[in-house]
Amino acid sequence: MIPLPFLVVFPALVAALLLLVANETWRRLAVWAGAAIIGAASLSLLFITPQSGPLFYPVGYEALTEVMFAVEMAIAVFLIYLGIKHRKYLAIFLILFQAALLVSFETGRASVVHGVVPNLFIDQLSLIMGLIIGIIGSLICIYSLGYMSTYHEQHPTVPDRRRSFFFLVFVFLSAMFGLVFSDYLPWVFFFWEITTLCSFLLIGYSKTDESVNNAFLALNMNILGGIAFAGALIYIMAVSPGGEMLQLHSLIQSSHAIALVPAVLIGFAGITKSALMPFSGWLVGAMVAPTPVSALLHSSTMVKAGVYVIVRFAPVLTGTMEGLIIGLVGGVTFLLASAMAISQSNAKKVLAYSTIANLGLIVACAGVGTYKLVWAAILLIIFHAIAKSLLFLCVGTVEHRIGSRDIEDMTGLIVRMPRISVMMFIGIAGMFLAPFGMLISKWVAIEAFIEAQFGLAFVAILAFGGSLTVLFWSKWMGKIVSVCPVAEKVENGIPTEKWIVLSILTALTVLICLAFPVISAHLIEPFVLSVYGQTTRLSQDNLTIMAMMHFLLMIMPFSMLLYRNDKRIVPAYMGGRPTTPDLTFSGSMGMKQHVSLCNYYFEEVFGEQKLFMVGSALCLGLILLVGTLTAGVAL
Repeated sequence: MIPLPFLVVFPALVAALLLLVANETWRRLAVWAGAAIIGAASLSLLFITPQSGPLFYPVGYEALTEVMFAVEMAIAVFLIYLGIKHRKYLAIFLILFQAALLVSFETGRASVVHGVVPNLFIDQLSLIMGLIIGIIGSLICIYSLGYMSTYHEQHPTVPDRRRSFFFLVFVFLSAMFGLVFSDYLPWVFFFWEITTLCSFLLIGYSKTDESVNNAFLALNMNILGGIAFAGALIYIMAVSPGGEMLQLHSLIQSSHAIALVPAVLIGFAGITKSALMPFSGWLVGAMVAPTPVSALLHSSTMVKAGVYVIVRFAPVLTGTMEGLIIGLVGGVTFLLASAMAISQSNAKKVLAYSTIANLGLIVACAGVGTYKLVWAAILLIIFHAIAKSLLFLCVGTVEHRIGSRDIEDMTGLIVRMPRISVMMFIGIAGMFLAPFGMLISKWVAIEAFIEAQFGLAFVAILAFGGSLTVLFWSKWMGKIVSVCPVAEKVENGIPTEKWIVLSILTALTVLICLAFPVISAHLIEPFVLSVYGQTTRLSQDNLTIMAMMHFLLMIMPFSMLLYRNDKRIVPAYMGGRPTTPDLTFSGSMGMKQHVSLCNYYFEEVFGEQKLFMVGSALCLGLILLVGTLTAGVAL
């Protein structure tokens, strides 16, 4: 059980070291060594995970809770200072309100709680999250070495604050490990707030007006969730003066009368952290940060913390109207965010809306909360983390080479950057094509929603949202693999760290696809069985279908063996007019015309502003409704 406290503490120690190291060579060594050790320690968890139920690791040091409270107050003071400096008065008010709730909780806790020993724990779900954090997060840290060097070369006006950047990234990993391994809810809240602080500082890394405003937008929305989380802690103290229900597993296993209110409040915190509507604006605004930050937020930290707590409380929400409404918030977000992605030509915005959509689908599954839907939700978390981190890092690499992140500027990328294009193709395929896990998860989710109460509404949402997903991914994929006869190859000069990380993530995307039946049998199914007493088994028919899809997937690479060396790339046919390789032809009156091909984006139908207003109104109404129902239960 030693890896649990080690994984929480060690990244923080590496972060402190990186804050002190200014020499580039020593920084690279520290990042490489730290990332390798974190990745290896994460993998070692596979050898200690129980087959049924959680294993607990008693920490037995209650004074840590007081230290964490002191740190939370210090963070509040720091954020208030920044709010005053930048005249962000809403942020100041929210921080003060949350701090007051924390003081109230800590005062009550210190006076009545006796004999409650804070625990770390591990089960299959926390193991899966630990692997995502430790492996994906470590790879992003290594990728950042090459990326941030190029970033500052291309942005000379941005102050070089790489020491603080790597410090925050490793603190982020430490906080996420603490969040998923903590059984004591005040500790979960502490690490929850550390992720909020790190995301705020990383989004504002460049210190431009846009980055500062977007950082405070993220801060405001996440503090709203933090206020709800603090309210849950106070409620638990009111109904459980001895503090026993402050243990996560004790709370989940208690009666619905006790657990439902904190489950909904913490679920609301998860909605804000996961950037579901109406809080999706902060994650879209976070695109102003350097690309590794985007990859970190979307794949292994921050937003995954939000869906993690909702999946964790799924047994409490199952069969309740509150859970159904939370699921509807996720479903509406999935549908409308998928539609908004169609209208975007900015690759990072497409990835942002895709992330929001998939997080909405995960929350829809967890909110309804049947055992089959929880299985699908966990599988979605795994595949989304790997494929989305690969795509973000590929886009960052392409942007540095061609000077643009616009999808239209990626025409003929298969000629200009062939290896990166293949990696992006695999990443995009992983998001919506068979036999990759995102499609498999949606397949299982449709079946499970049909069996659930009010499930047909979710089936319709999933069907339409999935169709929209195919449209925006296929548009992008088509641009990448189109052949441009006069394109210049620009793939040389990419740092070694980037190649290593992108190659590993590409291999993981394919490997997880091939190994997902094993992952399901040894990790996801035992967790679902331990929580629900029943689980989803992959039938023989499903395995046969999977084998057929894998065979079809292999047709493409093996067909390359038939590739002919005597190929000819001919110019486009323009009605008989002579056309040059760069798609220029003689038009009427002898005028030279240039052919320009681009995708449709349907801004008038799927414009983000219009759909965001509709989605925000719907989801805010649902949140207010679930709040009213929960208040009735609390009273």
